[in-house]
Amino acid sequence: MNFSLQRLLPFLVWVKQVDKVSLRADFLAGLTGAVIVLPQGVAYAFIAGLPPEYGLYTAIVTPVIAALFGSSHHLISGPTAAISIVVMSVVSSLGYAPGTAFIAATMMLTLLAGLIQLGLGLLRLGTLVNFISHTVVIGFTAGAAVLIGTSQIKHLLGVKIDSGLHFYEELLQLASALPDLNPHSLAIGVFTLLSAMVIRKFWRSAPYMLLAMLLGSLFCLLLDGASQGVKLVGALPGTLPPFAVPTLDAESISRMLSGAFAVALLGLIEAVSIARSIAIRSGQQIDGNQEFIGQGLSNIVGSLFSCYAGSGSFTRSGANYDAGACTPMAAIFAALLLVIILLLVPDMTAYLPLPAMGGIVLLIAWNLIDFKHLFGLAKAHRNEAITLIVTLLATLLAELEFAIYIGVFLSLAFYLRRTSRPRLTLIAPLERENGRYLRNVQRYQNEQCPQIQILRVDGSLFFGSLEHLQKQLQQQLAMQKGAVLLVAKGVNHIDLAGAQLLQAEVKRLERQGRAVLISSLKGYVRDELEAMGQLQIIGAEHFKETTGEALRALLSGVDTDICQTCSKRVFGECSKLPGA
Repeated sequence: MNFSLQRLLPFLVWVKQVDKVSLRADFLAGLTGAVIVLPQGVAYAFIAGLPPEYGLYTAIVTPVIAALFGSSHHLISGPTAAISIVVMSVVSSLGYAPGTAFIAATMMLTLLAGLIQLGLGLLRLGTLVNFISHTVVIGFTAGAAVLIGTSQIKHLLGVKIDSGLHFYEELLQLASALPDLNPHSLAIGVFTLLSAMVIRKFWRSAPYMLLAMLLGSLFCLLLDGASQGVKLVGALPGTLPPFAVPTLDAESISRMLSGAFAVALLGLIEAVSIARSIAIRSGQQIDGNQEFIGQGLSNIVGSLFSCYAGSGSFTRSGANYDAGACTPMAAIFAALLLVIILLLVPDMTAYLPLPAMGGIVLLIAWNLIDFKHLFGLAKAHRNEAITLIVTLLATLLAELEFAIYIGVFLSLAFYLRRTSRPRLTLIAPLERENGRYLRNVQRYQNEQCPQIQILRVDGSLFFGSLEHLQKQLQQQLAMQKGAVLLVAKGVNHIDLAGAQLLQAEVKRLERQGRAVLISSLKGYVRDELEAMGQLQIIGAEHFKETTGEALRALLSGVDTDICQTCSKRVFGECSKLPGA
C-alpha cells in the first residue's frame, strides 16, 4: 500500500485483519467498554461542568475517529477525568458560568485543542511527549484529583457554593456552608461511594460504578430524597449528538490559546503514554505522530458534534485489551452500543441523585492518585521531589494550564542543569583485577599511580557544560602532577565549543610538561571532531582507541627512578620495571 495513503487513512491497514473471529471478540470487548463508559461519561461531564449527555456524546464520537485515524489497536479515547477538570478550569477562568455560553466556549476550546494536536502530528512532532517527565504527569494528576474531589463535596453535602472558585476559596465556602448541609444528600452520597468500593472489592469483574449508581438511585427513592431537597441529574435528551460548528474568531483564539495548548498537550501525553503501555503487552508498534493526528481529528470532529475535549482512557483501554479486543472495531462497537442505549433509555439518569454522582466522582478522583509512584518519587532524587511537589502545588493554587507549563518548565530546567554538569571521576585500577579494571577511587579507595592521573568523563561536551567541566577539570588536575589520561567512553557528543576546550586544556597541560592522552572515544564522536577539523588541531596523536593502549603509551614514559621508590604497584607493568 502506498505509504502516504496509509498515513492518510491508517484504518485501511488493520481493516484487512477483520474476520468473523475478530468481529466476535471486538463486539464482546465493545460491550464491556460500553458498560464501563456509561457511568464514566456521565461522571466526567459532571467534572467538566457540562450536562451529562455531553459526556456520552464524547464517548460516542471521539473514540470512533481516534480509532480510525490513530495507530493503536487497543487505545480507547473519549472523556477522561484529568482533561475534564482542565476544560472546566480553562473555560471558567475565561468568565463563563455553566450554561449555554459555557457549552459554546467548551466546543471552541475543543476545536482549537484538536487543531493544535493535528498540527503537531502533521509536523511529525510525536516525540514531543518524550520531553514531558513522568514526574510532572503524576504530580499534575494528583493535584487534579484533589480538585476533582473538592468540587464534588458540595453535591455530597447538598449545599450551594459559587462556581469558578480557586481551591482555597472553595474550601472556605464549603466550611462556611457546613451548617446548611442536607443529611439526606450526605447519606446518599456516602452510601453510593461505599457501595462502589464494596462491589469493586468483592466482585472485581462487575461494572461497579454502574451498579453503585443504581443502588444510590434506589436508596434515594427509599428515602424519598426528591421531596427532601436532594437534586437529581435528570433525563437525557435521547437524541444523537447534534451537529453545530463552533465559532472561532481572532479574539476567542487569543483568549483560549494558552488553555487550548495545555488541553492539547495533556491529551497527547495521556493518549501516547497509554497506547505505549498497552503496546508493550500486545507487541504492537506505536506511531506517535499518527496518534497525534488521530487525537487531533477526534477532537476536531468531536467539537462539531457537541463533544468536549477527550483523550485516551487508561481504564477503558486496559479493559478493552483484557476483554480480548483484536482491532479498533471494538471502539466502534462500544460507540454504537452507547448510541442504542442513549436512544432507547434516555430516562436512565432521570432518578440519579447528584450526591450519588458526587460519590462516584470522589472514587474516580481517589483512583487517579498514583500513591506508589507519588511516595517513591518523593523519596527519590531531590530534583524529582521538587518537580513533583511544585507541580502538585501549582495545580492546586494556580490556573491548571499554567500548572502544566510550570511542571514542564521545571523538569526541563533540571534536565538541562543535569546535562550541563558532566561527571568527572577520578579512577584507578584495582589490584585484585590485574590492573586493567578501572574503578572510582572515592568509592573503592584503590591506590593511584603518583605519575599518571586517570579521569573518566561522563556526559556531553557542549557549550552549556563548558564552565562546569573546565572548573572540575582544573581542580582535579591541580591535585597531582604527571601524565593525564582522559577516558572518554562516556562522552556522547562534542560540539565546537567542547572541542576547543579540549584543545585549550591539552595545550595548557603540555606547557606544564605533562603528557596528555584521550582514550575510548566513540567512533561517531571522533567523526564529529574530524568533521569540524578539531581532531587535527588537537592532534591525532593525543587520541587512543582503547584505555589499555593509552596506559601502555603513558607507562613507557614514566620516571623509573620514582618507580623504584614507589611501593604501590598500581599496574601490572609495575613489576616489570627496573628495581621492582
